[in-house]
Amino acid sequence: MPESSSPRALWGSRIGFILAAAGSAVGLGNIWKFPYITGNNGGGAFVLVYLICIALVGLPIMMAELMIGRYTRRDAVGAFRTLARPGSPWRLAGWISILAAFVILSYYSVVAGWTLEYILRAVQGAFRTPATTGTVETAEQVRALFDGLIESGPRQLLWHFLFIGVCLGIVIGGVQKGIERWSKILMPLLLGLLALLFVNGMLSDGARQAWVFMFRPDFSKLTSGAVLEALGHAFFTLSLGMAAMITYGSYLSRAENLFASGLRIALLDTVIALIAGLAIFPIVFSAGMQPGAGPGLVFQTIPVVFSNLPGGNILALLFFLLLAFAALTSAISLLESQVAYLIDERDWGRKRATAFLAGLAFLVGIPSALSSNLLQHITPIANLGVFDSIDLIASNYLLPISGLLTALYVGWFWSDQEEKQELMADGSVWIYPLWHFLIRFVAPIAVGIILYYKIEETGLFAFFAGLF
Repeated sequence: MPESSSPRALWGSRIGFILAAAGSAVGLGNIWKFPYITGNNGGGAFVLVYLICIALVGLPIMMAELMIGRYTRRDAVGAFRTLARPGSPWRLAGWISILAAFVILSYYSVVAGWTLEYILRAVQGAFRTPATTGTVETAEQVRALFDGLIESGPRQLLWHFLFIGVCLGIVIGGVQKGIERWSKILMPLLLGLLALLFVNGMLSDGARQAWVFMFRPDFSKLTSGAVLEALGHAFFTLSLGMAAMITYGSYLSRAENLFASGLRIALLDTVIALIAGLAIFPIVFSAGMQPGAGPGLVFQTIPVVFSNLPGGNILALLFFLLLAFAALTSAISLLESQVAYLIDERDWGRKRATAFLAGLAFLVGIPSALSSNLLQHITPIANLGVFDSIDLIASNYLLPISGLLTALYVGWFWSDQEEKQELMADGSVWIYPLWHFLIRFVAPIAVGIILYYKIEETGLFAFFAGLF
């Protein structure tokens, strides 16, 4: 069993690991993306397919990544270097996952910065119930607020810088004194805020309609595109393919039950996504708006609804605090996975590695922050701006390729004996045959379908066909 030459930092407690790993999985995707893609894809049937995909694809790959990390006690690159022979193409899986983490953090912090702007606006009373204006004027004001933000390069850069700075301050403290300590603070706050918004939603007039919409399947609304969307989101929502779970797994005690830990993380992530839907949809329905409002649901539609509710400004403040906490818990795992690489493979100190990578992420994220203003006429891929082009590369290609390579390696090329030793050491004897079947057959096929669909959707096949 491979071990690092230097003592490995470990989580101080089981709850600390669960909260940190769940925090990595719980991000803007749960509270921003899940509600609007559920709305776009008809509700209940989509939710059912999503839950099935979490169980059959997301959880098995998460367990594989945690196993790789705990077995090797290395970062993602070092883990595959330890497992695969010199010159093996499987080492690409580690490099691609680290690259994905770096690229995603660079633009993820730009979107996270929007939540900080909205928190400030809520404190200033921007979403207070209007006394004389109507919904139409309020909607125009909220739209103008969002447009003004993304069209202002200096404001976007400021919030981007501040958010990266907060991530640096947490990660530089280390595994126990930084990430674990703050996860124990941020995750309970996140859950508390979500619970308050959930109760508010359940007391609104749209509560019953929201329950019906989310949990009464109407398979006539379920398209093949919706199934693929559910499959893709089930994969991405658990922070798979971006080195985070391998890194967090490397800090996990061998006494911990991997299956039980993975199951708790997946359940917590899924429950938070569902509760977010039940917090958002009731107020949307109460206002007579449509749930399929698209990406603007959180930053444009929801603020309009809040501004027309009694106490709406307080609700808006709670909501955007929730978004900011969710973004932060994910971002620190993205940064930590890169820091672990420099510590393990390049023998850097934590302070130096964290400061360097945080600064580099800020610099690389500058084009994304300027994508809707100074660089709005630059379209690197097709007609997509800088921000959308970078997101397309990371989400459509890097993540699924990393996940596919991981599933194929663990399912077909990693020693069965080593897998059994790692998974069954904590008593999970009964789960091994089922997990091994899913990671060998179901997960690679599912992720392969996602990758094929994304490549076809973005026209990459047609592009290469045109070259020949």
